[in-house]
Order: sequence, then structure tokens, then C-alpha cells
Amino acid sequence: MARTNRTERRRTSRALLAILGIAVVGSTLAIAQRTDDYRFFDPMIEIKNIISAYAVVEPDLDELQAGAIDGMLRALDDPYATYVPPSFGDEFEKELTGEYVGIGAEVNQIGGVFTIVTPMDDSPAFRAGVMSGDKVIAIDGEPTEGKTVDESIEMLLGEEGTDVVLTIDREGEILEITITRAQIKSRAVRGFRRTPGGEARWDYTLDPVHGIGYVRVSQFTPSVAAEFEAALRELGAPEGDLNGLVIDVRWNPGGLLDQAIRMADLLLEDGVIVSTNGRAYDERIASATREGTLPPFPVAVLINGQSASASEVLAGALVENGRAIAVGERSFGKGSVQSIHPLGGGATGASLKLTEQRYYLPSGRSLQRTDESATWGVDPSPGYFLPVQNDEVREMFEVRRQAEIVGGEAEEIREPSGDPAWIESVLKDRQLAAAVRAVRHHIESGAWPEVETDQDSAVTEVSVQELERLQAARNRLLRDLARVDRRILSLREAAGDAADRANRDFWDDAVSVEGGTVVVRDADGAVVAELRITGDSLERWLLDAELEPIGE
Repeated sequence: MARTNRTERRRTSRALLAILGIAVVGSTLAIAQRTDDYRFFDPMIEIKNIISAYAVVEPDLDELQAGAIDGMLRALDDPYATYVPPSFGDEFEKELTGEYVGIGAEVNQIGGVFTIVTPMDDSPAFRAGVMSGDKVIAIDGEPTEGKTVDESIEMLLGEEGTDVVLTIDREGEILEITITRAQIKSRAVRGFRRTPGGEARWDYTLDPVHGIGYVRVSQFTPSVAAEFEAALRELGAPEGDLNGLVIDVRWNPGGLLDQAIRMADLLLEDGVIVSTNGRAYDERIASATREGTLPPFPVAVLINGQSASASEVLAGALVENGRAIAVGERSFGKGSVQSIHPLGGGATGASLKLTEQRYYLPSGRSLQRTDESATWGVDPSPGYFLPVQNDEVREMFEVRRQAEIVGGEAEEIREPSGDPAWIESVLKDRQLAAAVRAVRHHIESGAWPEVETDQDSAVTEVSVQELERLQAARNRLLRDLARVDRRILSLREAAGDAADRANRDFWDDAVSVEGGTVVVRDADGAVVAELRITGDSLERWLLDAELEPIGE
């Protein structure tokens, strides 16, 4: 997400005020705008005053205000738009920088369900066994259904050392996982193992014989570009000692756009990295510069369905500029830019996160996945679409946990050969093995290997996987509906003839009312409105309204 530069914004605001002080004509437009704003808030103020004066229970004004703001944001149909109240401002700022007290997991609302996108490395969630794709159906016994992402996140945050219990739906299996909250200071760049001896350093050299490095980027924090550059320096990239590189952004949910641009610029001499555009912005194009570019070496980027946002920007820039190949699965498809706006001049501690722009790849294609999208995100290079199953992911994560234990006893893991067969058998990572195999070939021949492929089939397979996921979700809903129907049947039998009182049916289903009219009268019988019925779904909507047939 793109963070707003506060100092720059203040300077801009002062400049605008100076201009308005001179351009008196412009003040007329400003007054007109203010008048429109007041008209917008007139009914809201009136409703607030009525509630304050007459509601049977005295309202909490802070809750009323938060509810009004939440209602406006919901109307935007922007799942990433969030109001951050003052009480949550400090924690929100820590979350943006990768430092906070919580469980250490990236989350999102997927199919209406609060879902773990990925547990973060070395986090309490990771150590407790939380998995990518876990659906969090309750937190400390409180259901997450109907809550926003940030409401659920707030339940996960708390005091260091306290426990939180997650009720997880893992492919139909219900689990309860207790996690102890901790201070999360996430290191965004990691190697494939800890160095022996308990030094807690990361080893980035995966294949010492061929000089191939491995760098895993877990999220795009404010320090990630510096960490990435330091890792490449440790591998000897500036001196030409690095022969090849694998960048792993699988399970990386994204973060700061400028960090992805800086990382891509290290590897690209020229070319467009990414462009952004939005209703309130002109198109902005970020291009690579020659200065500071590292010597050329083959690069493979590992991506999967949880690689999102800035991860997709980095992968897409390298692939579309011919600097790298992508290996794995199609990325998530989050091509939206969120900006943070401090409210009340920053004095209140509240802020607003709002989607303002879209990312576009160097080719001009949008990354964003929508309900109507047939394609989205970044696809693996032809011949390198390698989907993996959940059991393979579990095996790989278990090996990864062992490899990351400081001073651990996993000697087999701690003596790497870098051979693709060793990577498959020991690290349990077919995608990484394929990437290393391709990079080795490029080092030896100067070109990527020719791979027999049917890219159309690979794209079709992505669509089939997405279709299977959605159909599985639909089938779960149908099973839930069937359980509700069985419960209704049992209660009808228990209620006997009295069950008819629970029916909500205003007219026979065979009757079509399209083209008819609705007359609304007040309590005195005066006509309030006459409405023409333009569709045949009126009864469905009226069933949830506060109505009842006259005479009952």
C-alpha cells in the first residue's frame, strides 16, 4: 500500500492556502462546495439529534459516529477502505511498519470469511501451526461472521503475553488453536535456513557450487529494500560473485509500493516498473534507472496464489522486462493502492485508509482481480506453472520450521547441496527445485531452458482451480442451507398447526406483480407515494421489511 508523506502533504496544504488567499474568485467555488457538504450532512445531523433526544437507551455518541463512518465506507464497495479510530491508531501504525503486539499473521476477507492469508515467519501464529487458507470462524469464542477485517484484527491484538483462542475451519475440520500474543518485529528478508552454530544469521547461499542465492521476502515493510540489498551484498552481487538468484515471494501479501520499486530498480537498468492511476491522480510511471543496478545474473521469482500487491508488482516488473522468469502459480490479483489520511490534522490519532489508485504492469494490464475477471495477477512463465497440493505445502512448511530453528538439530537440512533433487527430497519444495534447475541451465548455457508447454492449458488450469474453489464454497453454503431446512422441518412438526403463524408470504408465488403499482399511505390514510413495480422480485424484498398483512 502507498503511504502518504505527511510533511509533503502539509507543505502542499500551505501552498494551496496561499493560492486561495490571492485567487479570490476561487473562494466562490470553495463556498459552494462547503454548502453542498453541509446539505449532505443535514439529514445525518437531524437523525443524530433525534436519537440523542428520544432513543429509549441513551446512545454512545462515539459508536454512532463510528457507525456513520462505517456506513459510508461500506457504500464504496471497497474492501480495503478502513476507518482507524484514535484508540487503534498506535497499533495501526505499528502494523504498517511490521511491528505490533499480536499473533503475526496476514489476513483478509475471502468469500466473506475472515481468512489467514499467511502466518508470518517466526510469529506466534506460525509456531502454533496456523496455516495459509485457515478460515477463522471465531476469536475467543466470538464469531467473526459479520465483522469487518479490521474489527477481527482488533480482536487479535492485545497485551504481550496474553492468550487468544482461534476457532479454525481447515477444509471442513474444526480446530481450536491457542496462541500467545507477542511483540512482532518481523524481518522481511530471509534465507532458506539459519546458519549453524546458533548465530541466528540467515544463509542466503542455496547452491554454493553454482553460486546461486535464495532470498525469501515475507512482506514489504519500510526496511525491506535495504534488507534485500544487504542480502545481495552478502552474496557478493555488486562484485559479480553471484551467478544466479531465486526470489521467493510466495505467501507474501504485499505492503509498501515504493519498496517493491526500489527492489526492482536494483535489478533493472531501464524500463517501466509499474504505473498507477486513479480518479484523483494523473498517471504516474515508475521507471528503472541505470545507476546502482547490480551486474546481470539470471533471476527466477517464485509466486503463488497468496503473492499479492507489491509482490505482484516486483514479479511482474522483472518478468515483463525480460529480467526474470516466474515459477509457481498465478498470483492473488490485488492491484489496488491504499493511501493513509490522518484525520483532524493528525492531532486526533484517527486515520482513513482508502483505495485511490490501481497498479498496472509494464504491459499496461491491471493486476486487479474482480468478480468479472477472467485473468488477473501475474502468471508463471510458459512451462513453469507448477501447482502444489495442500499436503505438499504442509510438508514444506514443516521442513522450513526445522530449517529456521536457531541452533536446531536438523543436520540434514543444514548441509545443503543445492541440487534440485536434494531440494525436492529434503526441502520438499518442487517449485524451488524447478527454479534452481532453470537458473543452473541459464548459468551454464546463457539462456533459459526450452520447456515443452501449452500455456493455454496452464491458464485453463488456473481457471479450473478457481472454479473448484468457488464451487466448494457454494457447496458448503448449500450444506448449511440444508441443515437449516432440516431444523425448520423439525420445528414445524413440533409447532403443529401453529407453525403457519411463522410463514411470511404476502401473495401466491404464481402471481406476477411486474408492471403493477404500490401505494404507500401514512397512519391517517393519506397517500405518501405511488410506485410502479419494475420487476418481479418485490415480495422477496418485502419479506424482510417491517410489514404484515392487514387483518392478521
